[in-house]
Amino acid sequence: MIKRKLEMTFKNQASKNSKITLDNPRDTVTNVEVKAAMENIVAMDVFDTGDGGLVELVSAKIISTEVQELELA
Repeated sequence: MIKRKLEMTFKNQASKNSKITLDNPRDTVTNVEVKAAMENIVAMDVFDTGDGGLVELVSAKIISTEVQELELA
């Protein structure tokens, strides 16, 4: 089974990186859509980290992980 997640990295008010991850992004998500969503997150100022709100986009990536369950019985 392959698991995917979208990882979005922002700078907060203390210039430290903060990440937001979303499980199972759709296969057709585009760079433009992710960037627009990230800009909206910053503009709406809805997340507060321990070091202040999110103020800048840093990066975004989709991470795929292959998971193989092992039977122990």
